[in-house]
Amino acid sequence: MAAITMNNIVKKYGDGFPAVNDVSIDVADGEFMILVGPSGCGKSTLLRMIVGLEDITSGDMIIGDRRVNDLAPRERNLAMVFQNYALYPHLTVYENIAFPLRLAKTPDEEVDKLVRDAAETLELNEHLERKPGNLSGGQRQRVAMGRAIVRQADAFLFDEPLSNLDAKLRGQMRTEIARLQKRLGITTVYVTHDQTEAMTLGDRVAVLKRGVLQQLATPRELYENPGNLFVAGFIGSPPMNFLPATVEGSSVKLPFGSVEIPAEKAERASGKGLLIAGIRPEHFEDASLASADNRSGSTFTAAVDAVEWLGNETYAYIPFEAPPEVAEQLKQLEKDLDGEAMRTQLVVSLDGASRIKEGEEAEIWVDGRRIHLFDPSTGENLTVDHENAGRIGGAAQQTPA
Repeated sequence: MAAITMNNIVKKYGDGFPAVNDVSIDVADGEFMILVGPSGCGKSTLLRMIVGLEDITSGDMIIGDRRVNDLAPRERNLAMVFQNYALYPHLTVYENIAFPLRLAKTPDEEVDKLVRDAAETLELNEHLERKPGNLSGGQRQRVAMGRAIVRQADAFLFDEPLSNLDAKLRGQMRTEIARLQKRLGITTVYVTHDQTEAMTLGDRVAVLKRGVLQQLATPRELYENPGNLFVAGFIGSPPMNFLPATVEGSSVKLPFGSVEIPAEKAERASGKGLLIAGIRPEHFEDASLASADNRSGSTFTAAVDAVEWLGNETYAYIPFEAPPEVAEQLKQLEKDLDGEAMRTQLVVSLDGASRIKEGEEAEIWVDGRRIHLFDPSTGENLTVDHENAGRIGGAAQQTPA
């Protein structure tokens, strides 16, 4: 096992476009690091530079105590698991797992022990004589993982390994990968565009946009203290609501009325003029159902346009008007998030017991302590707790094109 250090990594192609732009990430020995972001953000390119499949334009890639920029992939002792499994269809499961050991001319007795130990770990014992074509998608992915395990590599690299699986199987494989990594204690770098995988698997998560590192933090820190609009909009499902806002004293004025916020948040954003307020859907509640402990929040009345009842929760949709500055920033954010809709409507997640109806006015409670305030011109979170937000960068990249 080994730590992986990326110092000011840059990857430029022939036209000078920086697919990865000055990224620095330290992956500790045994850590599970997630690289996440929308398509084209540079996450897979960065992973391929770690393993040696892409040349590094500038910067230093260090694995353990070795600078590996000029080393071939086979000299880096890394095991990579691909999205498409990369199995040999004419070989049995046993021989697919054993393949890297055969290349290394490992003695047959040791090969057999390592393959059977990996098969036991991955529950593949009864499939060792089958061919990949006779396996399910999840089983094939486990074979690919088995091949990585037997190499006894310094680190595992996963390139969107669950993308080809259905939703139920993805959930099962997430759990298997997490348990396996904890059991082996091996340094792991995992690329995904799926924020659910990022939030459930990673010790820390690096959020990338257009080749620039936006924020590096634990999943909880990303959720509670997003450094900018992009991170706030990318992390969370449904995504965070963004509304025009101005700060007046210790409250923030929203399209639906004023909401009291903590004094320190109001002070950080005071005198900034028009802002964008960010509030997650789950930080609202039907005022009639808000508990006594939650009465410290604020309530407002709004016309509900649509309601979706899902049994355990209810989603209510409330339209609002946004000035051009805010609408333009939301339009740009929608492009950055691969088309994730950033409409001028408030989405609130309520208890399933709520009797709110579409076409009627409803009284909604909101937790003012959870409101974030962003600068519309840069996307910077003005109210973030920088001590607990991890490493933040790339805020300037939020400026609309």
